[in-house]
Amino acid sequence: MTKKKVNKKHEESKVKAWVTAFLSIIGFIIALLAWRDDKYVMFYAKQSFVVFIVAVLAGLIQGVFVWIPILGWIINVALSVLVFILWLFSWIYALSGEMKLVPLVGEWGNKIKL
Repeated sequence: MTKKKVNKKHEESKVKAWVTAFLSIIGFIIALLAWRDDKYVMFYAKQSFVVFIVAVLAGLIQGVFVWIPILGWIINVALSVLVFILWLFSWIYALSGEMKLVPLVGEWGNKIKL
């Protein structure tokens, strides 16, 4: 394979990985069904899945703390910002061309065996 074809394939993988990260759980399912043979895409599919699980857990925690005046609001905002930042990191890393773990939670993605 020529260098140009390898670069084009890698660029396609980066776009697919970004789509996977951007669409979260839907992207994870798409990656499983359509791009399972692409190691780079599946790495970010697992990272995206972990970020989705963290978002669900944050939502559950927010539901519990929403009733506490002021402190509940602070916790809710902090968790929302944290989830958004993790999601944003997954997008940026997917476009980087390197397999980088999402901060704080990325190691959990490596433990997923598909």
